[in-house]
Amino acid sequence: MNTKEQIIQEIEQLPEPLLVEALEFVRALQVKPQAKAPSKAVQAFLASLEERKEVYQRLADS
Repeated sequence: MNTKEQIIQEIEQLPEPLLVEALEFVRALQVKPQAKAPSKAVQAFLASLEERKEVYQRLADS
């Protein structure tokens, strides 16, 4: 599942009042200047978070 599909899936679960807030946020992102690509260190950190997401969730649930 790609990022766009994941976003749509999450949005479909939001109650109506939060959809208004989500729409405002997305519109704000569109006018915000784009940041530089993250450094290799940040990319590695984010990748490790994603790889260990399931482990972190199990720890949080215990």
